[in-house]
Amino acid sequence: MRSSYQAVYPDVYAPAEVSLTLEHRAKAAWLWSHREGIIAGLTASALHGARWVDPALPIELVWSNARRPPGLITSDVRLRPDEYTSLHGLRLTTVARTAYDLARRGRLDDAVARLDALGNATGLRADDVMACARRHRGARGLRQLGTVLDLYDAGAASPKETWLRLLIIRAGHPRPHTQIPVVSLDGRRRYYLDMGWPGVMIAVEYDGEHHRTDDAQYARDIRRSEDLRDLGWLVIRVLKADRQSDIRARIERAWASRLRGDRGIS
Repeated sequence: MRSSYQAVYPDVYAPAEVSLTLEHRAKAAWLWSHREGIIAGLTASALHGARWVDPALPIELVWSNARRPPGLITSDVRLRPDEYTSLHGLRLTTVARTAYDLARRGRLDDAVARLDALGNATGLRADDVMACARRHRGARGLRQLGTVLDLYDAGAASPKETWLRLLIIRAGHPRPHTQIPVVSLDGRRRYYLDMGWPGVMIAVEYDGEHHRTDDAQYARDIRRSEDLRDLGWLVIRVLKADRQSDIRARIERAWASRLRGDRGIS
């Protein structure tokens, strides 16, 4: 056993050569619960397709067992029959119930980013989460849940885009649209802008590291920038090293430029 298998949880083993993924560990946790537990929280979010979930995080499981092994978080909560489903042979909380749980815990901005990621993968509707909340009146964290849902936007393609959108909103600007579709003048290329205001043709985009390390991506970015300039978009590109005060100042200048009727690119 020791040479051929690795212990995942008590009485649950996997072949020694297998590199355990979050999905592997989730199934192992379910087996440890005698196939009765329900995968929940961030683990359920990842299984529903959400990106940006750390695969090394403990597996979250609705299961009444206070003596949980390392690598597991168990909770003894009551779920309605319509709050869990089956996926890949496992039982896990529905998208709406998962969002309801994630929105009520942790820092506000982290909760918004988690819902954005879940919504980006599943098309989560805020109304469905509120319907879940109405069935659990008096639960902890409902005030934060309402705030999170107000800030939620499934158009965020990464936690950094969520962070940037919240920075813009808190600077007092109108709430930006996300994933704005744009077609080049010749009709041959279609783009999606991270966020911005189509009415004044201002876009704000977060540039990841790949934009400077991938030559093919860099060439596409040049063509994209030229197309957007030709269309009259004013694009503010935000980098990881940019200070928040500088980002806010650049957006202020962009709005001032548009109010003056200027047609430049920043």
